[in-house]
Formats: sequence, structure tokens, C-alpha cells
Amino acid sequence: MFKKITTFALTVVGIILVVGALVGTKLNQFSVMGAAGAAMVIPPETVTAATARDDSWETSITATGTITAVQGVTVSAEMAGKVVKITFESGSTVQAGDLLVQLDTSVEEAQLRAAEAASALANLNLARARTLRENNTNSQADLDGADAQAKQAEAQAENIRAVIAKKTIRAPFAGRLGLRLVNLGQILKEGDGIVSLQTLDPIYADFSLPQQRLAVLNAGVVVRVTSDAAPGTTFEGKINAVNPDVDVVTRNVRLQAILANAGEKLRPGMFATVTVVLPVRETVRVIPTSAVLYAPYGDSVFVIDEKKNEKTGQTEKVLRQQFVRLGTARGDFVAVVSGLEKGESIVTSGVFKLRPGEVVVIDNRLAPDAQLAPKPNDT
Repeated sequence: MFKKITTFALTVVGIILVVGALVGTKLNQFSVMGAAGAAMVIPPETVTAATARDDSWETSITATGTITAVQGVTVSAEMAGKVVKITFESGSTVQAGDLLVQLDTSVEEAQLRAAEAASALANLNLARARTLRENNTNSQADLDGADAQAKQAEAQAENIRAVIAKKTIRAPFAGRLGLRLVNLGQILKEGDGIVSLQTLDPIYADFSLPQQRLAVLNAGVVVRVTSDAAPGTTFEGKINAVNPDVDVVTRNVRLQAILANAGEKLRPGMFATVTVVLPVRETVRVIPTSAVLYAPYGDSVFVIDEKKNEKTGQTEKVLRQQFVRLGTARGDFVAVVSGLEKGESIVTSGVFKLRPGEVVVIDNRLAPDAQLAPKPNDT
């Protein structure tokens, strides 16, 4: 019995010694790790940086506009008649005076020959009457009657020629034709459409702006027009006219700009975005948009301050999170309304992974190239 108790006691003591040795070893390891952690210095984060600067930006107003033709009409029949000749193709271009459609004028041409013969006879009678009047062999009344008959005959011939001209349908101005609406042999009534004709170069952009802007909206102010029908293309022109009255419902004033449209990419009826470039330029504080950390509670940037490290005595670059109020954005830049001073250095990339108080070093070799009018190489 005593031997069993002694064996058990020795076993317990051995276990305690082993556990104590293990605990001591672990405590020593933890102590060494703690000391190493306390002595470890977190390496500074490498960032790109830029300086907040003031720039002069164009002041502009954006509006929604509609493209309209300088001249546009649906060519129609002025008189009833049968189509005997069509000289154009759908979508072709024409010059002013080009023949489009010829209606049947066989009856009028026959009447014209008779009227011209009557006019010629009346002119001969008038010449005889003048000769006789010079010899005092007829009265002044006879001469006046012959003169009136000659004028009436000529007027009758002119009337028939006018009818023939109205049945000879020509382009009223130069432009591009639309789809043909008539066929050979078709009987047209007065007012029936034949084809659409539009002048596409130059072209108008109609838009409206609030009455508060009326003081700076004058003829000659530059406008830039873009449309999803011509992506990547900006059409530049000038305000052509300002409507003299203001809409009493919307309090907007209507304006019209004239644009060059050499490639005919803009067509009447298109939706367009019109940007009016005002003559007054605005001074703004700008930073790259990549420097902004956007968040629901407020937008901020990381300002790089220089501070002296109390332990090492060296000057370090330390981050300070600064909330800002932003204005308009253009290209790769955004205007800062408040919260940032001119000349302050800010981080321009990777701001989402930074924290206030972090030490950084600046390396701008891979800094993004911010531009007001960026043009990506790969599109």
C-alpha cells in the first residue's frame, strides 16, 4: 500500500515538473515575441502625391437641345397631275433648281402653242395699228384696243407657262433628299408630298436656358454640342439667335446655335447635349479625382504633413485625413470648394487602404497622368 502511494506521488510530481517546464518555456517565448514586437517599426507606405493648385476653368452651362435643319421642307405638288418623270434617287443630294418630278403637261403645252400664236398675231396687229396711227388713218381708240389685245394674249401665254412651271417640280434649295414618296403614273393631288429635303450643313441646335442666364447669353457665344449618335465627337458652333420673349410657364428663354456639320452626323430631330461656354472664366482649386476618398458621411483626402519623430528625431511624412467639399469635375480633375489650402500635398492613389497618422514615402514614378481632356489609348 505504501509503495503504491509513493509511486502515485512521484508520478504527480513528475507531471507537475513537466507542465511547469512547458509553461516556463512558453512564457519565455511570449516575452521574447513581445519584446520583438515592441521593437519592430512598421515600414512606411509608398504613395504618389500631388499638390493642390489653383486653375482657371471655363464657365459653362449645359442644356438639352434638339437638332433642326437650317432649311427643311417636304416638297409637295402645287397642282394636281400625273407623274410622268422622276429624276432623283432617295437619299441623294441636289442643288437649288434641280428637277425632281415632272407632271403631265401635254394639255398645257398645246394650249401654250395656241396662246403664243394668238400673242404673235396680236403683236402684228399692234404694229399695223401703230403704223396706221402714224399716218392718221386710224383712231387712237383703234391703237389702244390693239395694244390691249396684245397684252391680253401675252398674259394668257404667261399664265399657261406658269401652270407648266408649277407642274415641273424642282428643288427649292440645295440639300439632301429623303425617301421618295411617289411613283411613275401616280396621280397627285394638290399638296401631296413628294420627298423630304433638308439642308444638313450647317445645322441648328435649339435649346432653352433659365432666364437668370439671359444677361450673358448673346449672339456669338461659343457652344459645344455632343450626341450619342456621334460618340466621341464634339461639334462647335456659336449662338445664332436668342428668342426675344421668355416662356411664361417655365421661365426659360429659347436659343438657337448654328454648327458646322461637314460629315452630316447630326440630323434634324436628334437629341443633343448643348454646352454654352460663357466668356467669364472661374478660378478653382483643383486636385486629381483619384485623390478623393468617397464615403456616405463625407468626402475626404489624405494630406501629407511633415512631423518630427520624437523617438528617432527624424522628420517623417505623416497622413492627415481632411474632409472636403467638392465642386464640378472635369476630365481627371475635381474642384475643391472648401477644406483644402493651396499648395498642400495630397495622396493621389490607393487612398482606400490608408489610415490617418500613417507614415508614408512619396514615389511619383508611377503616378497617374491626370488631364483635363483625357483620351484613353485603349478604347
